[in-house]
Amino acid sequence: MPETVAGVLLAAGEGSRLGRPKALIEVGGATLASRGVALLRDGGTTPVVVVTGAANVDLPGVIAVHNPNWRTGMGSSLAVGLAAVPSGCAAAVIALADQPLVGAAAVRRLIGAYRAGASVAVAAYDGELRNPVLIAKEHWSEVVGLAVGDVGARPFLRSRRDLVTIVECGDTGRPDDIDTPEDLARVDALLAGGAAGTGLPVP
Repeated sequence: MPETVAGVLLAAGEGSRLGRPKALIEVGGATLASRGVALLRDGGTTPVVVVTGAANVDLPGVIAVHNPNWRTGMGSSLAVGLAAVPSGCAAAVIALADQPLVGAAAVRRLIGAYRAGASVAVAAYDGELRNPVLIAKEHWSEVVGLAVGDVGARPFLRSRRDLVTIVECGDTGRPDDIDTPEDLARVDALLAGGAAGTGLPVP
């Protein structure tokens, strides 16, 4: 039986420039938190851990864990999320709630790279490394040790480039962040077009 790969959704941000917590913002008729959970589930991860902070997230079938230090940034949320992954999981795919244009096919490709022997796999879009990221359990302590302040796995990835398998995902979606009302309007329009998350390039 293949080793289980968990999903970890970082959804603790307050969305200061958006006026409300990011997890609760709706795009295309669904909240960013629910879209992120669907991304990880459809991509093949189980279980899915959702790290909350600025707002409670009540979604069925997930492991919801609150990060009391969410104001310190993404690093603490990553540590809380990985700590909540059940012991039977051998790796985790880490995704951000504010990137709803990422397609589930990207998660499937990362898991495929892991099954083929990669211990660290990063989604790239036209060669640029972004999210999501898969990291095998053997590296989690090192990842957490380097994730300080408002950074996640990036310091680890930069320090251990020899471990990184780059997985091109530019044809599966795009990693646009939602940080401002303008970002939200643009992403909402793209989702209304129905291109994101379908396995086809997003214009």
